Amino acid sequence: MVNVELSSLARLPNLSKLRKLELSNNRISGGLEVLAEKCPNLTYLNLSGNKIKDISALEALQNLKNLKSLDLFNCEITTLEDYRENVFEMLQQITYLDGFDQEDNEAPDSGAEDDEDEDDEEEDEAGPTEGYGEEEEEEEEEEDEDEAGSELGEGEEEVGLSYLMREEIQDEEDDDDYVEEGEEEEEEEEEEEEGLRGEKRKRDAEDDGEEEDD
Repeated sequence: MVNVELSSLARLPNLSKLRKLELSNNRISGGLEVLAEKCPNLTYLNLSGNKIKDISALEALQNLKNLKSLDLFNCEITTLEDYRENVFEMLQQITYLDGFDQEDNEAPDSGAEDDEDEDDEEEDEAGPTEGYGEEEEEEEEEEDEDEAGSELGEGEEEVGLSYLMREEIQDEEDDDDYVEEGEEEEEEEEEEEEGLRGEKRKRDAEDDGEEEDD
């Protein structure tokens, strides 16, 4: 609200989170108590170029407990004797008046401060995120390794079981072959014995026939 011919702050909306307010080059001469009600967290207030003439008009700013910087350039009040000393005495919470502290040290650039604050916030946000991402990657790698190891173990177990089963089956087949071969040999021996007995009977019958002829 700069240079809008503003003469009263009565219609100022509630801005409880507002920290910086620009009201320069208007026609404000008093009624500053509204600022403590509507903008209690102000840290910077610019009233330069307004119609503020008396120190008493600034008394209402005592209720702005967080106020650190106040600008009153080009206000009639700045022409008063001991103006700076009186304002610092009345508003003991402020550090800078018209851009300088009580020892005439210039206030840091507010824009640079804002940039630094933003950088700090970005670093704070980025730091934990990066660390979290690295931890996630490490956890995923460990899980992959565990899964691969378990799959390998299961594969080895399956191979071992199938191998043993094949060995048992082969042993059973070998036993069956052996039994079959043994039975065949016995049958051959029985057949040979029967043949020999048949031939013997035949020879005996022939011998009996020769004796009868004689």
